[in-house]
Amino acid sequence: MRYGEGLLEEIRQRTDLVALVGRRVKLVRKGRVMWGCCPFHGEKSPSFKVENERRTYKCFGCGKGGDAFRWLIEVEGLSFPESVQKLASEAGVELPKWSPEDEAREQQKKSLYDVVELAAKFYEAQLFEPAGRESRDYLKGRGLDGAAAKQFRLGYAPGGNGALIKHLTEHNITQDDIIAAGLAKPAEDGRPMRDFFFNRVMFPIGDGRGRIVAFGARALEADAKPKYINSGETSLFSKGSQLYNFATARAAAIKAGTIILAEGYMDVIALVRAGFAHSVAPLGTAFTEDQLHLMWRTAPEPILAFDGDTAGIKAAHRAAHMALPHLKAGYSLRFAFLPSGEDPDSFIAHNGAGAMTLLLDQALPLSQLLWRAETEGKDLTTPERRAGLEHSLKEITDRITDAKVADYYRRGFDQLVFDSFKKRAPSKGSAAPRSDRGPARSGGGKYRGDFKPRPVMGSAESVSPVLRDNRLVRAVAAGAREAKEREIGRMLVSEPDLALRHAEVLAELAFQDAQLDSLRHELLHLATSGSGLEKAGVQTHFARKGMADLLVRFAPRAPHPYTVSQAASADPDVDLDNGFLNAAKDLRELAARPSGRVA
Repeated sequence: MRYGEGLLEEIRQRTDLVALVGRRVKLVRKGRVMWGCCPFHGEKSPSFKVENERRTYKCFGCGKGGDAFRWLIEVEGLSFPESVQKLASEAGVELPKWSPEDEAREQQKKSLYDVVELAAKFYEAQLFEPAGRESRDYLKGRGLDGAAAKQFRLGYAPGGNGALIKHLTEHNITQDDIIAAGLAKPAEDGRPMRDFFFNRVMFPIGDGRGRIVAFGARALEADAKPKYINSGETSLFSKGSQLYNFATARAAAIKAGTIILAEGYMDVIALVRAGFAHSVAPLGTAFTEDQLHLMWRTAPEPILAFDGDTAGIKAAHRAAHMALPHLKAGYSLRFAFLPSGEDPDSFIAHNGAGAMTLLLDQALPLSQLLWRAETEGKDLTTPERRAGLEHSLKEITDRITDAKVADYYRRGFDQLVFDSFKKRAPSKGSAAPRSDRGPARSGGGKYRGDFKPRPVMGSAESVSPVLRDNRLVRAVAAGAREAKEREIGRMLVSEPDLALRHAEVLAELAFQDAQLDSLRHELLHLATSGSGLEKAGVQTHFARKGMADLLVRFAPRAPHPYTVSQAASADPDVDLDNGFLNAAKDLRELAARPSGRVA
């Protein structure tokens, strides 16, 4: 450990914790203690206490607490050494010097930061030189302009070997330092030292503090292999423990409550430019344990966004199994899959940022991904195969080292196996199983339509015969019909399974709204094709079809009245089914009225 407890205590004593926390939280004094609303969970009445006397903070709502070091780790995503260095600098505390050998290594690293930064500026400048035209054309073809290039410090490595070496040596950088920084290959087999990168678009890679430490590079020649390469391992750069764009994404991720892992540099750039500033990518390797822990420092449930092709699904499965031994209470992963053949860049270009938000919001929890990986597309019709499934699920839970998390996974998988295979089929003449869900599934009369629909504006019950042909009433009726169609649209988006339970009723409704008609047809297509109509699956299906705007348009602005009372209902489907059938009956009556056109 570099820092003794005495030194850490001195830093705590010299740090004004109230002032430090007060940069982000509005604090009010009550006696000798400061109180505010907790920044870690939403609350309206203050339960977050900060004490300079004890040098601690504590939330009595969510339980988060600690000292100044913990505050910077929680709020800014810093590592412990980084938090010590920052507070020591602000408090004027001098940190101890290392041994001469340690100091020499640190000085070399400091000089290497300067070397890599100088290389980044060289590449940036080359992008806008005549020789960089092909790179600029490539970036324009990907929808990136000069502002984007400057935002991400994109560059171009010239085609002639030795261009960067020549530039750096002119700035008195030694050949040893150029090689140590990963910018050149040493002389060998009679060949002189040469640039590591040439004729490539350059993507600078920063460390956790934003300092450029390495580069990713994409080839411009169609037959160049590999298409992407990264700097090799150096004293500044370890590709398995760092993430592209992490320094910028860290603060945004803490604010957003999540962080997105995409597959590559261009994916991250597209996401950031679309408003997803909390996006990062691995650095030419599979997702690693170090990168997982780095992400967990900023958000408890990162979203891994992969292409929906075979390679993307395999990468997701690898990441899921890699994470199993590290799961702990409150910390997991979610997975979002783009349509096959799409990446975030093309998906956002074709469908917009709203569709991407929808796709991310419907990301699968880790447990669901694991279940699907073991069951989807597999023949489990024999006892032996089902026993094999249970054995595979047990192997998964056995890899989870946290006993409580493992127990919940075990229970969840047991329930899924029971629901899928072990429920006893009803005997002949008995009621249909509960999983069929629908108003007519029970023998009770109240499910078969003896509900009483309420009168609606413009219906026969609410308008006298004398006024039925009045132009004002006709206009009101048209408005009522439009409102009723929106209500039905919101029900369908909130509970897509309604289209399965009431397919015939839905198919017979006459909608004037063309978009609602498209929504109805797509849901009925899913229902008749045998696909499930779980909300998450439907959302993903619509996003992949480029129809996410329909879901956004009809997304419920608040829980509709038929779901509010479900918690108190003996049967949680009764109110929803009756509500839908009521609305359908209302719409049929409104459709029978005049169109609302005023002569």
